[in-house]
Amino acid sequence: MSKPEFVYVTYIETTPEKLWQALTDSAFARQYWFGGEFQTDWKVGSPFALAKDGTPSDIGTVLEFDPPRRLSYTFQHVLTTDFRNERPSKVVFMLEQHGRLVKLILTHEDFAGAPRLLDAVSKGWPAIMSSLKSLLETGAALAIPTSALGIEGV
Repeated sequence: MSKPEFVYVTYIETTPEKLWQALTDSAFARQYWFGGEFQTDWKVGSPFALAKDGTPSDIGTVLEFDPPRRLSYTFQHVLTTDFRNERPSKVVFMLEQHGRLVKLILTHEDFAGAPRLLDAVSKGWPAIMSSLKSLLETGAALAIPTSALGIEGV
């Protein structure tokens, strides 16, 4: 039996370095991640948090940091009561250059202890990644209402 996972693939007209910066820089993240910013030093084993106005919504541990090719961290949503008791899952970003494009493969996996989270990330990641793509290609992030994400309070 296969393990449940969420996979999102997109092609972005940018460089691997610019996409890597967007995935790891707090100032950049605030623009496409609904005002959220990263709290981490991006060293393997270090804590990771995505916070808005100083309040963490998602926490984890950095698992891999291989610029500009691969980034991975554990992920646990802690802002919404329904998800607080679910065990952490895993997020992996892989970047591959294809001419003027970068193929971004996002895999969110290991939902064995987080069954409700799979449904939530299946709504959230497409919105976040679409906004990221728009920001890198046009200079403007998308104004996606957070209600579309299925997680209130983000």
